[in-house]
Amino acid sequence: MPRAQPEQPTITEVQIIPVKPSGGLVAFAGCILNGQLYLGALGVHKRLDGTGYRITYPTKKVGDRRLNYYHPITKEAGLAIEQAVVAKCIEVFEKSDEPDGGYSKTSTYGSWPTRA
Repeated sequence: MPRAQPEQPTITEVQIIPVKPSGGLVAFAGCILNGQLYLGALGVHKRLDGTGYRITYPTKKVGDRRLNYYHPITKEAGLAIEQAVVAKCIEVFEKSDEPDGGYSKTSTYGSWPTRA
């Protein structure tokens, strides 16, 4: 029996939590995948060349190994998550009405997921 084509990933309810910049890390992000799964603790880093943002997925160090909590297994899912998070970061950091593109250190940008 042929395998059904997976649906295109839909990313909603993206939230950005700015942090004091450290080693390139500028925020943590969370989002909802396909209206079914909350993905949190995504690291948002400034790109080394300063041209934008990149995201990292949570890991845990066990001995000498790093174990992934979760990560995309398809290119389409990875790109959809990255594009949604980066778009929200641009909105928060680069289109801010705060002086010098700053942000409120006490705010979360985006909506938190709610249960239906």
